[in-house]
Amino acid sequence: MQVSPRFLTLLQLQLEQFADRSDLRSLVVYLAMPREDGKLALMPAGHWPPQRRVLPAVDEDQSLLLPSEQRRWLPLRHQSTLLGALRVELAGSAWPANLHPRLQAAAQALTEALLLDLEHQRLSEQLELQQQQLRLLVHQMRNPLAALRTFAQLLKRRLEGDPENRALVENMLVEGQQLHRYIEAIDGLTDPAALQAGPESAGPLLLPPSLRSGEALPLRERVEPLLQRAAATASLRGRPWQAPASLPDWHGDSAVVAEILANLLENAFRYSPEGSSVGLHSALAPDGRPRLTVWDGGLAIADQERESIFGRGVRGERGQELPGTGLGLALARDLARSLGGELRLLCPPSRAASDLPDAGNAFLLELPPSA
Repeated sequence: MQVSPRFLTLLQLQLEQFADRSDLRSLVVYLAMPREDGKLALMPAGHWPPQRRVLPAVDEDQSLLLPSEQRRWLPLRHQSTLLGALRVELAGSAWPANLHPRLQAAAQALTEALLLDLEHQRLSEQLELQQQQLRLLVHQMRNPLAALRTFAQLLKRRLEGDPENRALVENMLVEGQQLHRYIEAIDGLTDPAALQAGPESAGPLLLPPSLRSGEALPLRERVEPLLQRAAATASLRGRPWQAPASLPDWHGDSAVVAEILANLLENAFRYSPEGSSVGLHSALAPDGRPRLTVWDGGLAIADQERESIFGRGVRGERGQELPGTGLGLALARDLARSLGGELRLLCPPSRAASDLPDAGNAFLLELPPSA
C-alpha cells in the first residue's frame, strides 16, 4: 500500500494534536502492507513524538504482541478490511476517561483520509492508463484516415470529366479534413489544460480549443459542406430536403456555428420519422441578428420535454430506443451561449418563420452581431 505525501502530512498533524497530553508516551500509525507470502504486515507510517530511529514492523517486535495495561490498539478498518492500526502507549497506569473518544476520532479521521488517498491513487492510475490507450488509438486512427484521403484524391483525378461524381469525392475530402480535426482534438484531451468548463455548465462540455477557430471567418465557408452533407443524407434516405435560399453574411467563430448546426441536422434526420421533411432556414431578426433554424416535419416534441431535452444526458421519449448519448443539444446550447447567442426550440416551425410548416419542430439558433 503506497500513500501520498499529503496523507503523511495529515497523519502527522493528527498525531501532533495530542501534544497537550502529558499522560501519553507515544502514538504510532501502522499501515497494512502485503508481504511476499501474501499475508499482511503492519508497517509504521508515522509516530509521535518524533524520533530518529526507524520503527520496526509489528511482527518484528515481539514485545508489541504481549499484553500491556499501558498499550491500546485502535484499528483503521473499512468494513471487513483492515487498513492499518493506531498504537497508543500510555505514560501512566490509568487510562483517562476523556482520552479514548479523542483517539477514536483521530483513528476514524485517518481511516477516511486513507480511503480517499487510495481512491485518488486508483483513479489517477486508471486515468493514466486510459490516456495511454487513447493516445495509442489516436495514433492508429491516423493511418487509415490518411489512406482514405489518398484514395479519394486518386479517385478525384480519375473523375476529371465527371463533375457530378467529382463533387461527391470533394465532399468526402472535406469530411475527411473534419474527421482529422476531431482526431487532433481527441489527442489534445490528454492535456488537462484542454478541458475547459462552459460558462453555464457544471463540467467540461464545450469544444476543446483545437475545434474552435477563434477567428472572425465567413459563415458560408463552414456551413456549405454541412448543406451538401444534409442533401446527400436526404437523397440517400429518400426524404425531402429544403436548403436555405441564402446564408447570412456573418463573420465570427463560424467553426462553432458549424458544430451547432451539425448536431441539430443530425438530430433532425435521426429522430424525425422516415419520409418527413428536413430543412435549414435562414433569416434576420428585427434587430438584424442572423437566425438559422433547423426544422423537421415530424411529430412535435412533447410539451414537458421541450426544455428538459437541453439537459446533459437527457433524451426525449421517442429517442430512447435509438443510439445516442443525449449530449448534442446540451452542447449546442452551451456553444450558442458561449458565442453570445441563444438556441431555442419552437413548435411548430411556423413559429420561427411564417413560410415554414405548421407541424413539426424547429431549433432556432440566434447569432450575435458579426465580429
